[in-house]
Amino acid sequence: MEVTAQSVWNNCLSFIKDNIQPQAYKTWFEPITAVKLTDNALSIQVPSKFFYEWLEEHYVKILKVALNKELGERAKLVYVIKMENTYGNKQPFTERIPSSNRGAVKSQNVDIPLKNKNPELKNPFVIPGIRNVKIESQLNPNYSFDNFLEGDSNRLARNAGLAVANKPGGTSFNPLLIFGGVGLGKTHLAHAIGIDIKDKYPEKTVLYISAEKFTQQYIDSVKKNNRNDFIHFYQIIDVLIIDDVQFLSGKSGTQDVFFHIFNHLHQNGKQVILTSDKAPVDMQDIEQRLLSRFKWGLSAELQSPDFETRVSILKNKLYRDGVEMPDDIIEYVAKHIKINVRELEGAIISLIAQSSFNKKEITISLAKEIVEKFVKNTKREVSIDYIQKVVSDYFQMDVSTLQSKTRKRHIVQARQLAMFFAKKFTKASLASIGSQIGKRDHATVLHACKTVDNLSSTDKQFRKYVEDISKKLAL
Repeated sequence: MEVTAQSVWNNCLSFIKDNIQPQAYKTWFEPITAVKLTDNALSIQVPSKFFYEWLEEHYVKILKVALNKELGERAKLVYVIKMENTYGNKQPFTERIPSSNRGAVKSQNVDIPLKNKNPELKNPFVIPGIRNVKIESQLNPNYSFDNFLEGDSNRLARNAGLAVANKPGGTSFNPLLIFGGVGLGKTHLAHAIGIDIKDKYPEKTVLYISAEKFTQQYIDSVKKNNRNDFIHFYQIIDVLIIDDVQFLSGKSGTQDVFFHIFNHLHQNGKQVILTSDKAPVDMQDIEQRLLSRFKWGLSAELQSPDFETRVSILKNKLYRDGVEMPDDIIEYVAKHIKINVRELEGAIISLIAQSSFNKKEITISLAKEIVEKFVKNTKREVSIDYIQKVVSDYFQMDVSTLQSKTRKRHIVQARQLAMFFAKKFTKASLASIGSQIGKRDHATVLHACKTVDNLSSTDKQFRKYVEDISKKLAL
């Protein structure tokens, strides 16, 4: 059978497919085509320079092994990069780059396209086929400062937001990072800042996007070979709001591209607003260079609202909806739902619905019935961070001590208990639990869970630890 570039590459692909994740294979190897085989050098065509850089950074070893199996120790790999012709010529430009994994080889001729002096900006928010040059802000008009009530729990964040809205990019609050638990108003406040800026500075380009959607757009740009267009689009934004930035955790490619966008915006006096479910110091699997930039401005925490603020929130909600309700009912709901604003408003909506649909008078007994059902049905999932804090507080130590490398018995036991409860109360994988509790691996978490089970049945004092912490986490 004749040895061709295609047959050699097919054999390499079979080996690679058996040794990497299916999704990785589909993303990074399926788009590659074999171009030619000269002696012991195989040329493969990849969609972009970024594609080549990614392969060289993440898959160079497996490529080397696969190629050596097919062509021997002196095998060479050359990338042919298909590059977009910016002037509409149908013939693609190519750039040939020898792989770094194969020793000293003279670089072949490189044809680099001229840059388009007037590039047409590709807006990742525009649906193909629909002409729309204007960049829509993606802001929700219902999330304004008018219905974001101030209280002790949010005063710093709200006032910082107002300062940023008055002078975007011109305060020391750049970036402004708003962090806190679920349902406390992070997204609401981020939208409110954006809406206020749009009102005060109509000429400014404001854009809100979730980190999840940003990541998806980035992945699409890599697949379509327009990564640079993606970067350039975000670099022209005046006020960039990214929600749930912790979603970038572990996504090195997206973090890298966001790092460059962030730097450009910051250096040009543009405003960046971020939200997260935790402070920068507690973020896992986010690159240090990004974390350091998150700390350049202000990190403002949103905490659970106190009783007075909860009452004000409910009264404001009822006023906006044109509904009247006795004060004792409002106070009952505010007293019994303390976790977050989303649950608070949800309970009052349920109460109004029950009253109107079933033609029942709103009484304390009806409120009690609704609140009990609501609290039961909306019981929050305990986070790994919260578990670590509860366990650390119980044993009177810092979370950093719990996560440390020390082998002192009482600290090891506390760490094992945190892992045990993380497995019991969350849906996180063993690997994720290990990563968040002192950067351990999944085997350590498995061992910890077995140890806790064994000690609970043999050690009376240890069993008391488990029972006490269980009660605290169940509240």
